Amino acid sequence: MPVVVVESPAKAKTINKYLGPDYTVLASYGHVRDLPPKDGSVDPDNEFEMLWEVGADSKKHVKAIADALKDDNNLILATDPDREGEAISWHLEETLRARKAIKKDTPVSRVVFNAITQSAVTEAMKNPRQVDAPLVHAYLARRALDYLVGFNLSPVLWRKLPGAKSAGRVQSVCLRLIVEREMEIEAFRPREYWSVKAELQTPRGQTYTARLVTYGGKKLDRFDLSDSTQAEMAVQAVASRDLKVASVEAKPSTRNPSAPFMTSTLQQEASRKFGMGARQTMSAAQRLYEAGLITYMRTDGIDMAPEAVQGAREAIKDRYGDKYVPGSPRIYKNKAKNAQEAHECIRPTDMSKATDELRISDSDQRKLYDLIWKRTLASQMEAARLERTTVEIKSADGNVGLRATGQVITFDGFLKVYEEGRDEPSEDGDDARLPQIHDGEPAAFAANGLKPEAEKTETKHLSDNGAVLALQHHTQPPPRYTEATLVKRMEELGIGRPSTYASIVTTIQDREYVRKDKNRLIPEDKGRLVTAFLENYFRRYVDYGFTADLEEDLDHVSAGDEDYKRLLERFWRDFSAAVAETSELRITEVLEKINEVLEPHLFPPKEDGTDPRLCPNCGEGRLSMRTARSGGAFIGCSNYPECRFTRPFGPPMDEAEAETAIPPEGKLLGEDQGDKIYVFKGRFGPYVQRGEVTDENKKPPRQSIPKGWTPEETTLEQAVRLLALPREIGPHPEDGVMIWSNIGRYGPYIKHAETISHKGGTNANLESVEDVWEVGMNRAVQILADKPQRGRAAPVAPLRELGEHPDRGGPVNVMKGRYGPYVKWEKVNATIPETTDPEAITLDEAVILVAEREAKSGKKPARKKAATRKAAPKKAAGKKAATKKKED
Repeated sequence: MPVVVVESPAKAKTINKYLGPDYTVLASYGHVRDLPPKDGSVDPDNEFEMLWEVGADSKKHVKAIADALKDDNNLILATDPDREGEAISWHLEETLRARKAIKKDTPVSRVVFNAITQSAVTEAMKNPRQVDAPLVHAYLARRALDYLVGFNLSPVLWRKLPGAKSAGRVQSVCLRLIVEREMEIEAFRPREYWSVKAELQTPRGQTYTARLVTYGGKKLDRFDLSDSTQAEMAVQAVASRDLKVASVEAKPSTRNPSAPFMTSTLQQEASRKFGMGARQTMSAAQRLYEAGLITYMRTDGIDMAPEAVQGAREAIKDRYGDKYVPGSPRIYKNKAKNAQEAHECIRPTDMSKATDELRISDSDQRKLYDLIWKRTLASQMEAARLERTTVEIKSADGNVGLRATGQVITFDGFLKVYEEGRDEPSEDGDDARLPQIHDGEPAAFAANGLKPEAEKTETKHLSDNGAVLALQHHTQPPPRYTEATLVKRMEELGIGRPSTYASIVTTIQDREYVRKDKNRLIPEDKGRLVTAFLENYFRRYVDYGFTADLEEDLDHVSAGDEDYKRLLERFWRDFSAAVAETSELRITEVLEKINEVLEPHLFPPKEDGTDPRLCPNCGEGRLSMRTARSGGAFIGCSNYPECRFTRPFGPPMDEAEAETAIPPEGKLLGEDQGDKIYVFKGRFGPYVQRGEVTDENKKPPRQSIPKGWTPEETTLEQAVRLLALPREIGPHPEDGVMIWSNIGRYGPYIKHAETISHKGGTNANLESVEDVWEVGMNRAVQILADKPQRGRAAPVAPLRELGEHPDRGGPVNVMKGRYGPYVKWEKVNATIPETTDPEAITLDEAVILVAEREAKSGKKPARKKAATRKAAPKKAAGKKAATKKKED
């Protein structure tokens, strides 16, 4: 039987069903080898030779493949149809050759399929080829570049910026985008302007809204009404005149559907409509692909196979009728950078299957499939037909003019199925519906008046009937990036590729350079410092154009038009020189340079014209940025330690912010029993402290602030309560040993021991933080009694029983754990991803999680034998014992 190798066990199981018993299908579990994370893995002095190492977890998978080849001397590599998949096949072939598992006569072929369906897999098996060398070279170049940047630039960062974690080739450019957007927002100064709206009605009593566009006989520009006085005058001008309709213009128009999804547009739309992050989206898409429901999800292409186009048209006709099917199929031009890496769009494998016709239990997968199915069908549907109407209303003297706009959908077309989301809400009124309005008819003020928009209205209506309103507005800064808009911007700049977007956005968050708040990406202090450092000392390598050009060069390599080692030579020559030059800089020199760069942000000009860097405490020292060991940054006085003034990193706060902020030196909450009580933001989280650090008292009493409490809002009373912990509940009535309550690393708990720091005793969790102060003796004794004794733990009832393991037997259950629900089979505990609903997980999904957990741990628990082993005959046992004694 030929040995077919794919990446995942789920994929292997599905493909095995399609190919049947004549094939052995095994999983590599992703990459089988990688560059060791140490110096010398890429050698620039030796033609960029790369040292590869088989991972500890991968050794058993490689062995399984090698063992299978002993029985059948035919290897088929069927990994994913992209550059990364090509690289995995190459690694497998090289590793197996090194093990001599592949012999001289072993046929080795590569097959690719864009969807895991029986027809796609069967067709791929008929068209084998060799591993694509140019695609592998592009992978090697990218991997070497990332290694050279990370292992040469990161140590410079660690030495020059304490607390900085690392720098990546593309991640640093992505971080720069976020930091620059934040600086735009901070530099933005809002500008006030006003608009005037009137609620009018037709002679037939139907109402509509119009906005003032002409005032004093002149076209009204955005900032012409700059304050409430001017707005008041405009309202009076409108309210005091008789108005009539000067013209009604209706223009027919069409709206075409969006192209089907590729990787970046899928990530953007999932973020807009569901708030899903890039990694979450790709994880759900991966499962849908492995289940054979969608085509491959990492693609630059928007092309659709002819048979898929035909399937979509038939599905549209069956569901919505002939009028929704255009006369000829819609053709979308492929925008891929490199034809060799261009795949079909992301689409359902069966166009006729809507979401409710499939058994998709996971909520993320269900939402994503529905999105892909609707977008794909819509992309082949008839255009929507609209009628855009503009109504001009004027006063008799021509001094006042208003305009009402709206649209009517005369045929919904593709909008019947799907409408693309927007990154930011539209502020125009083009989507409004208008009643029937006739040219020349009077435009009277509506009897019921106009309801003001509460969040925008600053003045009440100034007309007798309340039908005219002045609305205050302020210009808005550019919005912070979401993952969707960030991916869109990276795509526009040509930075990164489909397979990298999710990991790039995830990495900068994992490094704590960026945090996500309400789906918006906000740079942390560390991220700002790293960006400022790189822009000054490695400007070329965080330049958008340079990074995009390098991506183009990598595309040339994958197309076979450029030698990857020559590309690496060009990059390394200049990059290594920049690293060597920066290594000689002193930390103080680097920090002062960053101070200069960030000066407009850290020390904006004062209204009174005084020096913004003059210390407000001593009036003599100069303020400058400093870094802490924890990696945070703050602003301090140059007269330290005589002057201990500090403030948080960033521009000066206003009074309201300053009252709640916690500076690096801590925030004084007040006094208790003669001691000062502080709240700090420490390396391992926020905490409260009694007293100050002195030579005599280097470790004053401290207590962590529990989760759920906001450090900035912690009061003196709360801090004193925390610092009084641990609390003595009282001696246990049975043995007299003390019972304590406290807040620890894992939350609130009680302890039965002589002292709270005693390593022995019994600990039991409490349900809430308040229980620490409220739990009494009776309840504490009961909680301790209910705690299973070590070594004799009572069996825990599963949340759900999924059934027997289909291949190896034994119950598979969903259990409740300290860190959330998990799947348990034998001694394997597999975490259930946050994106998966524990109530909806199926047995097949649970078995996959168990297999993946086993692969990571490198251990495979032995199944218990159902039958009892027979006792050996006494004679044999005696003989064995004698032998043992002789050996001793």
